[in-house]
Amino acid sequence: MSDIDVEISEVGPRDGLQNTKAFMPTEAKKAWISAEAAAGVREIEVCSFVPPKLLPQFVDAAEVVAHALTIPGLAVAALIPNLKGAERAVAAGVHKLSFTISVSRAHSLSNVRKTPEEQLEEFRRIVAFLKTQPKEKRAFLSGGLSTVFGCTLEGRIDEREVVRLAVALAEAGADDVSLADTVGYANPAQIKRVFTAVRREIGDTLTSAHLHNTRGLGLANAAAALECGIKTLDSSLGGLGGCPYAPGASGNIVTEDLVFMLEAMGLRTGIDLEKLLGVRRILEEALPGAELFGNLALAGLPKGFARAAA
Repeated sequence: MSDIDVEISEVGPRDGLQNTKAFMPTEAKKAWISAEAAAGVREIEVCSFVPPKLLPQFVDAAEVVAHALTIPGLAVAALIPNLKGAERAVAAGVHKLSFTISVSRAHSLSNVRKTPEEQLEEFRRIVAFLKTQPKEKRAFLSGGLSTVFGCTLEGRIDEREVVRLAVALAEAGADDVSLADTVGYANPAQIKRVFTAVRREIGDTLTSAHLHNTRGLGLANAAAALECGIKTLDSSLGGLGGCPYAPGASGNIVTEDLVFMLEAMGLRTGIDLEKLLGVRRILEEALPGAELFGNLALAGLPKGFARAAA
């Protein structure tokens, strides 16, 4: 990451598509991933290893991963809901496994039918499984906390519980920890308070933020997270996606708008914005009728705009 200041992790092929009714053809998924990588995106969460009967969108997960692995320099990530999902992802060759624990008990039961404590135990089993793999080939394991800043099912979230679970993930063996505003409740002051509290306990193990723009504060919250030392931000092309298990949760941060903000601030992402904007056409053709968002796509780049200096 020496030649960039902020890592953009594209989560559209997973988080974006899990909430999309129409199945995106496998070849279109491959084209999307290839085009974003060509635009300079270095990490893409390409799928979820959930049972296909629950989310049919990912019935082709192994094939999509196989394609992504052919792209030089691309970090291939996937969401895993449990140990079985981890085993499938490792067999497919995924570089990075993302496992999530919802701080909200109600959301956790709705999402994975387990309490947060039960999910923590599942995480420990995944850590033990990964330790059986050759160290030089072992997948990176990211532990994420969702509904950190509020929950549509439960309302306010106890920030002390966020810190407790973040510490538990770090102690259990997470390679890094991410905090997510799953339903778009957060504000910049809250972002700073919670990220600071978690970083105080686990230090640089806290690396990334997964933020939603449901109520229009996504970019402001991203800027606040950067002030807390966060170096990786999740986003979705065209703002596609949300959480199917949390009513009202839609609106991932738009990748194009986020990259524009960062580059305009002088922060290097390594991403070519004109190429990135062109990737939207793949989504428009493959998902007719799907609502795409993004101010940059409507207004275009400002006259004289220049990327952050390399």
